[in-house]
Amino acid sequence: MTLLNVSSLHKHFGGLHAVNDVSFGVETGAIKAVIGPNGAGKTTLFNLITGTLGATAGKVRFRGEDIQGRRPHQIAAAGIARTFQNIKLFHDMTALENVMVGRHLRSRAGFAASMLNLPWTRKEEQKIRDKSMELLDLLEIADHADVEATSLAFGQQRAVEFARALALEPRLLLLDEPAAGLNIYETAEVGRLITKIRGLGITVLLVEHDMSLVMDISDEIVVLSFGEKIAEGVPTAIQNNPEVIKVYLGE
Repeated sequence: MTLLNVSSLHKHFGGLHAVNDVSFGVETGAIKAVIGPNGAGKTTLFNLITGTLGATAGKVRFRGEDIQGRRPHQIAAAGIARTFQNIKLFHDMTALENVMVGRHLRSRAGFAASMLNLPWTRKEEQKIRDKSMELLDLLEIADHADVEATSLAFGQQRAVEFARALALEPRLLLLDEPAAGLNIYETAEVGRLITKIRGLGITVLLVEHDMSLVMDISDEIVVLSFGEKIAEGVPTAIQNNPEVIKVYLGE
């Protein structure tokens, strides 16, 4: 079953076609990668899917519904979460507190109720804390729950960011260059965690430059170049595609 369907998507910035007639689908339960050289339109594509940018033309369907034009928080509530190339954790907050922030769309308490500190809001706060600890434990960083998140090692910060995204209870998780800035060991750990996340029944769409990671964990790959899709297929087919080889290595 196709969970996400991108159809004839365009994004123009004046005369620049950052995304130009891109179409592909992501099957439920899959890990699918989007690759391409710098400036290929990968992050713009993510921004279009998550509502950060509006498309010039085309459609994005999630679980059969057209989500193009919805605001980012509405798309997140529908079941799409994302992380960013540059880790965006809250300073002066612990790892646990960062993950708890990710539960806000799944909570019922508003500002007034929280200020009044009503009994049911205290119970909900405890449930949020318990769920957030479960996610930190799942991603094997529960021992660092009370540590300021931005003081953790880079790979551990990435795991906290994953946990915060999972706190939204997404059906689809978008990962924007999850291995950026990581060493070989940390990259291997991130790959293992992504596979573990897929094992929870969460579909993953990732943008990544580390080809060893992409080829190791992806079921399918989409290749972009100058905003256009030039190839799509299983890793072995992409590795041997002449157009992909030309884009990465030259003539």
